Amino acid sequence: MEAIVKEFKIQTANGDTVAVSKFFAKNPSKHTLVISSATGVLQKYYSKFALFCANNGIIVYTFDYSGIGKSISSTEELKRHTGNLKNWGQQDQAAIVSLAKKENPDTNLTLMTHSIGGQILGFNPNYDLIDKVLMVASQGGYWNDFKGLHKLKMWLFWYFLIPVSTPIFGYLPTKKLGFFENLPKNVVYEWATWGKKKEYMMQFENETYLFDEIKIPILSWSFPKDSYAPIKTVDWLVKQYKNAQITRMHYPEEKQKQPGHFGFFKSEFKELLWEQNLKWILTNSLI
Repeated sequence: MEAIVKEFKIQTANGDTVAVSKFFAKNPSKHTLVISSATGVLQKYYSKFALFCANNGIIVYTFDYSGIGKSISSTEELKRHTGNLKNWGQQDQAAIVSLAKKENPDTNLTLMTHSIGGQILGFNPNYDLIDKVLMVASQGGYWNDFKGLHKLKMWLFWYFLIPVSTPIFGYLPTKKLGFFENLPKNVVYEWATWGKKKEYMMQFENETYLFDEIKIPILSWSFPKDSYAPIKTVDWLVKQYKNAQITRMHYPEEKQKQPGHFGFFKSEFKELLWEQNLKWILTNSLI
């Protein structure tokens, strides 16, 4: 099968624009996959894996969160963007899940989350449309749960970089620092509020959390030498989904080729990771 790619934009319930790519073959199977990105990582980063899945009969949706990538037209628009981090789950992720289910009502829908995508799932009101979740290095972000130099980097990120640079630019200029896409101000302000507390996003008494409502299978991967998502932080996140059917997988340390935080989606891991996880999407089994 040769996949077809269709690009378009939708509006979320609160009026934000979200750019979407749909990957599908002419004769798809009964499976749909929505990929929810890491913070500031563009949807195009996931296109090779999306094409691989589409060529195996899965209908795949990728998207740029509101305020980044093709979902924003200019720096001035980025400065005016008012959405926060929870909105990425409550509005953006929820809208793409709803779209995927509406267009493919008879398919089994898997949500695949990379990094923060697994955190914002707990705010997604359309969780009940999802049949299962595949988490790739999805973790908590409390700075003191990290180690060594990255612990210091996380502290500086929450306590210095975000509060100092964001008011100056009107957004977080992470591209200038050689990181990911520039981020809207309210996204990073909320993110920093989470990262300073041990309870991270779970610290608020009057918040509407949906983590306990999610009771579907979740396969959660962590990886050695992943400074962005050390095993302790991945374990912390899956514990928040206390009613889900959790399968925890830690990539073997003895493997010569290690994916780290971003490598899962590179084609060099097709045999080591893609094929195994494709099987889980299609059959609920890794064996």
